[in-house]
Amino acid sequence: MALAVVLLFGGLEAFAQVLRKPTFMDYIRTYEAEARRQMSRHAIPASITLAQGLIETGAGTSTLARDHNNHFGIKCHSTWSGKRTYRRDDNPNDCFRSYPSAKDSYDDHSQFLKARRYQRLFALRYDDYRGWAKGLQLCGYATNKGYANMLIKVIEDYELYAFDRGEYPTWYSGRPVPARRPAEAQRSYDRPMRPSYISYGLLYVLADQNDTYERIAADMGISAKKLAKYNDTPEDYPLNEGDVVYLEPKNKEASARYTTYTVRVGDSMHDISQRYGIRLDRLYKLNNKDADYAPEEGDVLRLR
Repeated sequence: MALAVVLLFGGLEAFAQVLRKPTFMDYIRTYEAEARRQMSRHAIPASITLAQGLIETGAGTSTLARDHNNHFGIKCHSTWSGKRTYRRDDNPNDCFRSYPSAKDSYDDHSQFLKARRYQRLFALRYDDYRGWAKGLQLCGYATNKGYANMLIKVIEDYELYAFDRGEYPTWYSGRPVPARRPAEAQRSYDRPMRPSYISYGLLYVLADQNDTYERIAADMGISAKKLAKYNDTPEDYPLNEGDVVYLEPKNKEASARYTTYTVRVGDSMHDISQRYGIRLDRLYKLNNKDADYAPEEGDVLRLR
């Protein structure tokens, strides 16, 4: 899937120049009803489905889409018993699924996302397209590191989020669609899920009372070892209710509007790194401090 994205758009910089292309708008008009149907049945945002289809197929122009109705770059994997086609992707002769129709591809895409690997996404709101985009990348849907940003850009450039709300984009000529909230009853999981959020571009959860990394790992499908690493703590670190637990590596510096921080009573370097989503080692390095440095009230620390 990642190679197709690079070949079609030449990387994130080239893709950023694509604005309201007629081929993209035609694709959206053709498949928005199917994307909304999938949202109603499976609680997958229509905006995400359409954006993935647009990116993976180059708005329906890829050979995989034209000749084999594969709109999402889904590979065969061991469970696939249908028709197959072979293309160069991550490997010279990768196996991709071939479908009788585009509808079959959309149906299979929804089933594909309901696999255990992606179950954490369904803890997000059906209209949280940014969370879904980040989550898809985190779960490894595509190897391109800019995949989440590409999805978000397509959704926002073409106002695909309107479909999640039961509306049409402002550029779309057509009657408004009736709002339909996805059926919660059709969601079924084999383990409990918990809400996840995004801050500073990072996906995270809030710790429950008496929570542990092991419990969060079981709920979210991430190893406890990785959670501890992402949050700069040992695996047996005691979590307090409401603690932020990042589900991916933190940033190297704070976002642009946060340049410095004045230390308050009780602050630790770890507290500050969690508050602003900065890797702890980077926070020390930004301020030329050793690991044994303990901040004192009034100290001014650089965040970027």
